[in-house]
Amino acid sequence: MIVTYNLEPNTPLTPEQIKRLDALKDRPIVFDEDCPEMTDEQLRQFKRVHPHREDTAPDRKLG
Repeated sequence: MIVTYNLEPNTPLTPEQIKRLDALKDRPIVFDEDCPEMTDEQLRQFKRVHPHREDTAPDRKLG
């Protein structure tokens, strides 16, 4: 099941949102026919469409 949330830009996450994200971070990735696992060669060929932005880094602080 896919659940989508739209967050307002520049609005801090609520404690409940942070709790939900923390609960998801250790769950395994589930690949399927629409989104198969990529091979190492496919990953090497992958090109970022949008330049990396500092504020979207995965290690940024939430909240």
